[in-house]
Amino acid sequence: MKKHFWEDQIEYEVKISKGFTTLEESAYTTNANNSSDYRISPQDKSNMSKYLFTGFSKCLYTEQEFQSEAERVLSIILERDATKCFKPARGQLQIYYRWDRYYLEYQPDFMVGTEEIIYMLEPKNRDEIDHPQVLAKKDVAAQWCRYASAYILKHNAKSCVYVFIAHDAITQNMTLKGLGPRSNTK
Repeated sequence: MKKHFWEDQIEYEVKISKGFTTLEESAYTTNANNSSDYRISPQDKSNMSKYLFTGFSKCLYTEQEFQSEAERVLSIILERDATKCFKPARGQLQIYYRWDRYYLEYQPDFMVGTEEIIYMLEPKNRDEIDHPQVLAKKDVAAQWCRYASAYILKHNAKSCVYVFIAHDAITQNMTLKGLGPRSNTK
């Protein structure tokens, strides 16, 4: 059946029917001994998802799991520069992209609020930046931010900006604003 399936390009009219979603708690599976302060890099970085990081003051969740050292370092920048931030749980933002005839959920790594802007941040390994599936996610995330901006700007709120960041461009001495311009280029 898959061989005979086709889909024409269709433009959709976007209607915002729900402007607020309650944050859902994330479930983590880890050893209790693997809890660590987010400011301290673990010795074993090969499997970052085994650690549960704590000690946040601006994150909307008390505990966070990171997939990479770059995400942990980015959290240090966010704690310094953001007013609020969080890693969205599955289903939180309901962003879907098309890949191999399927619509899959895209879950960005961070949502960040500052005084001026709302950022959707996606750090990615440099060797994955040009992968077609990563680019498909990037396209829908940027479109989601454009729609969100159009809606919230009508209500005198902040614009929403998607920032795609190469993992090796993230260092602790950077600022959130400093990551933006560099991150949108390849």
